[in-house]
Amino acid sequence: MSATLIDGTAIAADFRAKAAQAAARCLAAGRRPGLAVVMAGDSAASRIYVRNKIKACEQAGFHSVSDVLPADLSAEQLLGRIAELNADPDIDGILVQLPLPPHLDSRQVIEALDPAKDVDGFHPVNAGALMTGAPRLVPCTPLGVMKLLEHTGMALRGAQAVIVGASNLVGKPLFHLLLQAGATVTICNSKTNDLAAHTRRADVLVVAVGRPGMVTGDMIKPGAVVIDVGINRLEDGRLCGDVDFGSASEVAGWITPVPGGVGPMTIAMLMENTIQTAQKRLGV
Repeated sequence: MSATLIDGTAIAADFRAKAAQAAARCLAAGRRPGLAVVMAGDSAASRIYVRNKIKACEQAGFHSVSDVLPADLSAEQLLGRIAELNADPDIDGILVQLPLPPHLDSRQVIEALDPAKDVDGFHPVNAGALMTGAPRLVPCTPLGVMKLLEHTGMALRGAQAVIVGASNLVGKPLFHLLLQAGATVTICNSKTNDLAAHTRRADVLVVAVGRPGMVTGDMIKPGAVVIDVGINRLEDGRLCGDVDFGSASEVAGWITPVPGGVGPMTIAMLMENTIQTAQKRLGV
């Protein structure tokens, strides 16, 4: 068996085109959608992520603001900037690039966001809405995973879904999305006893732990849909996922590549969330 590739780049391009069309409608109604990205420090990886997000939004006709703040800024300074963006009528969405410098409390910063502008979906109001089955703004990566699964045409109702990785950013919100779609969901982590026993029964397997090649082909059910959220840089500079693509693609029915799988969808869903907030605020 050779798995069918789930081309996140191509699927994301469709969503980005639709976001550009929606942005044009917002402009006709009064103004462009506005996104602010706030980053503290000079992490090279974070700079790349921020640049890609801003570039995608500008290409779609969004108004964008990129705040790169010094790593040693105080909590008061960061919270003050967030308060300004909360009050800015031209900004519909605010994203705080994580991780923050160690002296800053990420939870405090996220809770300072206006939940209606929290396009990352991390604010407790949005997290609670998702958990109770009435989602508002959904975290971008889990939402992107759901769109990729939809693309495969697989029926999630009644399917066995296994998530490896229990983070607040991916694993936990994805658990609720899959549960609401009717799947039977198991969430594991890197310390789960006999992890392979869980992954081998998954019709849908999502891996998001940040460990290169952690899941191999012998841990996958034949024909399963495998979504690799991990992105890791090896010593030789190559990027790879948390799934060993070579062995996994010989067993799985569908699989995402790294890069070119989940990553492009995360940015596309950020644009979707920003459009959602802009349309609500504009009444269109």
